[in-house]
Amino acid sequence: MPHLLPLLAVVALAAAPSLAAAGVDAVAKAAAPATSPAERPAVTVHHSPGCGCCLKWVAHLREAGYPVTVRDSVDLDAERRRVGVPVGKASCHTAEVGGYFIEGHVPVADIDRLLREKPKARGITAPGMPMGSPGMEMPDGATPAYDVLLVLPDGTTRVWATHGD
Repeated sequence: MPHLLPLLAVVALAAAPSLAAAGVDAVAKAAAPATSPAERPAVTVHHSPGCGCCLKWVAHLREAGYPVTVRDSVDLDAERRRVGVPVGKASCHTAEVGGYFIEGHVPVADIDRLLREKPKARGITAPGMPMGSPGMEMPDGATPAYDVLLVLPDGTTRVWATHGD
């Protein structure tokens, strides 16, 4: 049996690159968006006419490959009530994708994660208008810390992601 050990070592070394590649592939797939940009689901964004930061956020989505329809709304509160945004968790625009709402300046990575993990939830929100978030970029590039919240079916929230310094 001792004479087989060198042979086993050679077999293990020969298999190592394919095993390592398989491990890398598994990690890459886990970190990948829910779908490729060409397959991303359509997003509908409701916003106040003329809101520049909303349109910058729409550009953020489109750059990531999301097809976006923008709808001007004179009553965003009605849209928020319809999709289930809790009072006090609103921002300047409300979007819908994949059966969820996306409220405010939420980064694409958080939307991708939501669509990939599919939690039992109403949606996610970046309440207010966090400076440094997509569409609210600061001239110096800084991003003060802010949270994106997951809104559960009962309207309670928990932190979904934290961004910034």
